[in-house]
Amino acid sequence: MTSDELQNLVRSLCSHGQECEWIEFKCNNENPEEMGEYISALSNSAALHGKPRGYIVWGVDDKTHVVGTQFLPRKKKIGGQGKNSNQELESWLLNHLTPGIEVCFHEDLIDECPVVVFEIQAAFSHPVRFKNNAFIRVGSYKKNLKEYPEKERKLWELFQIVPFEKGIAKESLTDEQVLQELDYVSYFQLIEQPLPANRSSIIQRLKAEEIIKEIVLGRYAITNIGAILFAIDLEKFGRLGRKALRVVIYQGPNRVSTIKEHFFKKGYAAAFTEIIEYINDQLPRSEVIGEALRREVRVYPEIAIRELVANALIHQDFTMTGNGPMVEIFDNRVEITNPGRPLIDTLRFIDEPPRSRNEDLARLMRRLKICEERGSGIDKVIFQIELYQLPPPDFRVTDGSTIALLFQPAPVDKMGREDRIRACYQHACLQRVSGKQMSNSSLRIRLGIQDSSYPIASKIIKDSINDGLVKPYGEPTSKKAAKYVPYWA
Repeated sequence: MTSDELQNLVRSLCSHGQECEWIEFKCNNENPEEMGEYISALSNSAALHGKPRGYIVWGVDDKTHVVGTQFLPRKKKIGGQGKNSNQELESWLLNHLTPGIEVCFHEDLIDECPVVVFEIQAAFSHPVRFKNNAFIRVGSYKKNLKEYPEKERKLWELFQIVPFEKGIAKESLTDEQVLQELDYVSYFQLIEQPLPANRSSIIQRLKAEEIIKEIVLGRYAITNIGAILFAIDLEKFGRLGRKALRVVIYQGPNRVSTIKEHFFKKGYAAAFTEIIEYINDQLPRSEVIGEALRREVRVYPEIAIRELVANALIHQDFTMTGNGPMVEIFDNRVEITNPGRPLIDTLRFIDEPPRSRNEDLARLMRRLKICEERGSGIDKVIFQIELYQLPPPDFRVTDGSTIALLFQPAPVDKMGREDRIRACYQHACLQRVSGKQMSNSSLRIRLGIQDSSYPIASKIIKDSINDGLVKPYGEPTSKKAAKYVPYWA
């Protein structure tokens, strides 16, 4: 925030005439425990009153006169023991706030008086707690939230109604500032429409798409969906900067030695083509010798990379702070990770329509042709993997993340038991959604097994049945004619 912007903000807050549910004025009170409680109260109250931020202003008295302050937050240290001793105030406060929110300190001189502003993000998924206690403002008073069950109920209702995408990433911008923050040119390219001839028409289109909102006449806010898709630099949008996609390339099959890593600071939609091209350029290629020419082909199908990266961006849990989507490239595999557990069982990724926490984001990404139509993305991934005769992808869930793994080529005799069964199950699913049934013959084709080695395919099918992942289809007239479907069919 520039000096002029901070001065305008302070004067705007003072123009309210008094403290309210989302504004607190102080002179020199710097008790860290009380600060934490006020941050909780102002964050929750800002959400309850539809404000994107709450504010604590030091150096302004209750009559909204600028009087200055001696409080210096960046020099304030908090005691403690061990690793928590002599901790910086901002770090100490953030460590005691759950869930994590953005709290920014701003300092400047106004009318030659030092002023400090705490800019506090409004609660967005859960009531913000300080040391496991949630607070709320009642008028200009700080109260424990549990003493006001009606306000707590309204907060929870609000969290259910307002999705992440409609939240505010940056506010109080002129139309010129909006266009300086967003890659609006890529938006019009992606929707395949000519760039409007004037600024007013561009702004109107961005408003219609809810990439921005007009807060008051001539002043705009960039929404979360606008920033996460079209920001020129996500790091200028506070906590959204931590959601920038990171690509890490390692030497070998583990994380011991990092070759390089790259952050894509642009919004997902604006940078998506660049992202996919960059990832593909880091992936290994294999040489194919044709009748007359040699040519290089990608080891991993581009469609699979594209779909899995798009899924990671779309389906992540934005309420999880401090981490973002990541692509890790090893010698023998690619791992694509996003924060948040999936909303459906990983075994049903192929056949069930995806469910997303971020429906508005998914809808706009589909309109921009960045991801496939509902329900077809993972099908295409599996189809391409089978076409390239790669080992089956693996979808794993950790405590706080979803991971998609792609593996380098390996013959069936080099695959482990779990890999073979997973390949059998995914093939049965793909056949089912294509209106067919798996057979010993189709599985042999999928895994590159010679016809004379059909017992290998029979053993894989038997193991998959025993593990409860596939089952016989109908009453076969002969063993050769046996068909199979996934367990859920």
